Amino acid sequence: MSNEGRVMKIAPRQFVAILYLFVPVALCAQDMPLSQVLLEDENWELISEGHGYTEGPAVDAQGQIYFSDVKRSKIYKVDLEGEVHLFVQNSGRTNGLMFGADGLLYACRMGDRQIVAYKPDGTHDVIASDVDSNDIAVTKSGNIYFSEPKAKRIWFIPKGEKPQVVAEEVSLNGLVLWQNDGTLVTTAGPDAWLWTFRIEADGSLTSREKYYQPLRLDTSFEIPGADGMTVDADGRLYVATRAGLQMFDPTGRMGGVILKPQQKYMSNATFGGPDLSYLYVTCSDKVYRRKTKTHGISNFLK
Repeated sequence: MSNEGRVMKIAPRQFVAILYLFVPVALCAQDMPLSQVLLEDENWELISEGHGYTEGPAVDAQGQIYFSDVKRSKIYKVDLEGEVHLFVQNSGRTNGLMFGADGLLYACRMGDRQIVAYKPDGTHDVIASDVDSNDIAVTKSGNIYFSEPKAKRIWFIPKGEKPQVVAEEVSLNGLVLWQNDGTLVTTAGPDAWLWTFRIEADGSLTSREKYYQPLRLDTSFEIPGADGMTVDADGRLYVATRAGLQMFDPTGRMGGVILKPQQKYMSNATFGGPDLSYLYVTCSDKVYRRKTKTHGISNFLK
């Protein structure tokens, strides 16, 4: 093949300078410390308690947060005033959640081995059956990625089509997309780093790389226990770990660790509330939030 017909494959870290053209990142600063995120007079605020195991926080177009109680098979909604409402009575042990640009709440309904889309009234349509899943990511165009940790696979569901495996033999748990939907980030509890994949035009994944590293360890554990993630409008990534909520800048460098609100397992995080300026975390039996200087990104803005 001639050079004219060749397509160069660029790894995510090499490609990051190009991606900055599409992501509003604060490039003027060499470092992005926690002082740019945390407000001095703000701390964690308890939002909901008494649950079995909380997971999968997701934000809707208004900034309301939805989260799963996996053990008790329920989904709850947190409105903008911080009031908690039951959304789904029997969720089939739904785990990961994420809103699509169409306003539907996509979910890993683990107990029924389904990927579903919850409607505003709490009913759901089945997107895929006979699949095992844990976490989910939805692009702004409506394509879906979900993780299958036990089989070490990542699945892809093009909008309106059947699921297909796009990565195998990969240890993983959580999933999150960069703001421009060009990169998929995954966690694996034992790994001291987070993986990135470049998303090709057909949805396939290439250029796997150890991008965010190293993760800090809790002195009581030998592995980081990295789980769910979220990103903010400045390109920072936040990952829930045993040591706390670890923050990385867009180049993959550690920016600091936000202490957990309680000394229990913290599973996930997302931004929500007014102006998406509150950072929400699911931490074992409770859900917390804190006001920040930054704000999250919306899947409803194309």
